[in-house]
Amino acid sequence: MEAGKHSQDVVRCDLCRKRIVQMFCSLCLTNLCKKCVGEHLSDNSQKHDIVAFDMRKSKFIFPRCNTHDEELCEMYCEECKTPVCPQCVTSMKHKRHCFRHIQEIFNSKKEFLEKEESRIMNSIYPKYKDASIDLRTNLYGLNEEYEKLICAVTKQGEEWHREIDILVKALKDQISEEKQKHSDTLQRNLSFIKRSISNIEITISQIKEILKSNDILKCLSFEICTEDFKKDPPWVDVKFPAFVSQSSPRQLSKLFGFLTPISITHRERGYSRKAPEIASSPPLKQLLHEPTLITSIYTGYISLHNVTCRNDEEIWIGNLTNEIKCFNVSGSLLNTISTKSGKSAMDLAITNTNDLFYTDSTTRTVNVVRNNGKTEELIQLQDWVPQNLCATFSGDILVTMYSVNTTQCKLVRYSGSSEKQTVQFDDQGNPLYSVNSANMVKHVSENRNLDICVADCGAGAVVVVNQSGKSRFIYRGQASVARKNPFKPHGITTDSQGQILTADTDNHCIHILDQNGQFLCYIDNCDLCHPYGICVDKDDNLFVAQFTSGKIKKIEYMK
Repeated sequence: MEAGKHSQDVVRCDLCRKRIVQMFCSLCLTNLCKKCVGEHLSDNSQKHDIVAFDMRKSKFIFPRCNTHDEELCEMYCEECKTPVCPQCVTSMKHKRHCFRHIQEIFNSKKEFLEKEESRIMNSIYPKYKDASIDLRTNLYGLNEEYEKLICAVTKQGEEWHREIDILVKALKDQISEEKQKHSDTLQRNLSFIKRSISNIEITISQIKEILKSNDILKCLSFEICTEDFKKDPPWVDVKFPAFVSQSSPRQLSKLFGFLTPISITHRERGYSRKAPEIASSPPLKQLLHEPTLITSIYTGYISLHNVTCRNDEEIWIGNLTNEIKCFNVSGSLLNTISTKSGKSAMDLAITNTNDLFYTDSTTRTVNVVRNNGKTEELIQLQDWVPQNLCATFSGDILVTMYSVNTTQCKLVRYSGSSEKQTVQFDDQGNPLYSVNSANMVKHVSENRNLDICVADCGAGAVVVVNQSGKSRFIYRGQASVARKNPFKPHGITTDSQGQILTADTDNHCIHILDQNGQFLCYIDNCDLCHPYGICVDKDDNLFVAQFTSGKIKKIEYMK
């Protein structure tokens, strides 16, 4: 029964949909009123058999044979899965095939469809109706729930404003007190100096008077306190008080509070499908005012451009030679691997299973060095040249690459050697990544919120998309008088707080952004010189590969 009809409804004509049915076409299975019979019979494309509605009996409409136009197919070939006519049954084409009467097949199919209809109506359809009701309910309450979040943030802001106003007033009062002390000290010293000047002027006047006089007794009896005039005037050095900020305004978001991202779970047939498991709610850390250099590791390389690690014990590096070296934090060389092609590795990455991946632009391959030390060629590209790569939380590999004719750039996600995702254009069909034949370097990293972050050196930008490849934001550097060279990011990495770090090689610093692309601060101390490749270990220690010096620097920038 159709939705919306009641069992008491009369049957209406299938053509006009208005008048009560009186006739029935047994071959077309069509309900008709008397006025619509003529219109139905006017269709000469098929045969008709009109009977009174109460005399109706459905007749089978046998299909015509595709091979023998005049024959009807009353049998069904089970080997060929097709209706056949009597001539086909005796033909060589269906020799020794098994046949069943087509009405049996028809009846079996109808029974199956009846069961499917019952299953869909009784099981699937109600679930979709319930899902529709749930979604409408959630949408109805959406504004109210988000308004609660806005109220919570507003309340926190008001409390902070009150506390800040009290704190600012107290500091201003203290500044006034210090100013008064400063002024009093200077005034006392000034008063003393003025009295001394007056005494000096009187003494000078007396000396001049004696010098003009010829009175011998007066001259001999005049005495000067020479000790007073041997000293320099007393000098009071009062240093101004200084305001020492305990945190940068850029770090207030971490103290103020933060919004946890929404958690989306897709339920399918009773199962839950979730994003790759990532440790939730990491310990809250704050950026240090002054990052600290923990150690420097001299590698013996020049043109050092790659560094990747999982801990202090295995720090893998690469340069423009065919060697990939492994050091520990003490600077001891633990292992050396030669690339399979004898050419340099463009980039390195370590997976959760401790496999080492590297790209070889000469052979257009992505290779993996297993734990047993054997090197395998995992991916072979034809029309594309692999550049940089990173390992994801799920165990996939993200690879940036450019076309052989240097007209296109893209990013590809691989699971093993299988291509899973391509990121190349934005919603308007514009390229996400620049094509600059002079600089095709595009380092890549995955953030803990599964954003894909690319340092596009040729474009002078950090391009961030979400896990679906939709554009989130573009960071083009932070204006600074101290940094005169254009922003050209090279290495890029992310930490446990979802912060994005990228190496500004020509300006000898590291930019730190939050996960929404807001600039937080620089790391520009620790004697950085041409930082290039960077990575962060599981404890949020930063390792920086310096291009020209051949040194790896381990830096603590957060606690």
